[in-house]
Amino acid sequence: MSTHLSVEPAILYLGTPVVLVSSTNEDGSPNLAPMSSAFWLGWRCMLGFEAVSKTPNNIIRTGECVLNLPSMDQVDAINRISMVTGSNPVPSGKTQRGYRHHADKFGIAGLTPIASETVSPPRARECPIQLEAELVRVNPMMTDVYDYSQHERGAECTLEGIVALEVRIKRVHVAPELLMKGKKNRIDPDLWKPLIMSFCRYYGLGSELVMSKLAEIPEGQYRTPDVDRAKVEVPA
Repeated sequence: MSTHLSVEPAILYLGTPVVLVSSTNEDGSPNLAPMSSAFWLGWRCMLGFEAVSKTPNNIIRTGECVLNLPSMDQVDAINRISMVTGSNPVPSGKTQRGYRHHADKFGIAGLTPIASETVSPPRARECPIQLEAELVRVNPMMTDVYDYSQHERGAECTLEGIVALEVRIKRVHVAPELLMKGKKNRIDPDLWKPLIMSFCRYYGLGSELVMSKLAEIPEGQYRTPDVDRAKVEVPA
């Protein structure tokens, strides 16, 4: 007999890395927003957002963004903008949760914007890993619940719901101290300590438990055509 209980948690944030997404507002100013509904496959990433949020609307309108990956050292900066939105007025759902609007997200986070190489949104200098990316596809979720028929590419989304944005990585910037010794294209997992969100709480990673059998596969075997494609991208 199973000893597990059938429960109904309101959220299923079971532990994912925090991503600090920079995008470009309508007036050309940068927006910066933390999120944690993200996963990677090759040089592609899927990003999950509430459809009314400023960041997905910016990405859908401009077709680009930067995924800044904070380490545990940036947790205070992330927390300073966790309840701040670039949307003005603040969407009703976020108002009920206590969010407030602020235009200078980099400023209140205490982070430094620096120019990207292939996209317009800036990178966050203090984040050890920065991924420049372009939008590939918009994937509405929960279409059995929400009506997305009025939402067109390039238009501000006024509907509730969830969207998953597929983006392609165009440039990878890594702090040199995170690289494996003698390996210019390998990030050392013993040195990289991402900031993790689990049930809306921030955590770090501990030491390695055991070597995965998957680690015995040469990393180059996971290489996709996107890596070579990124080499010939025209700078922004």
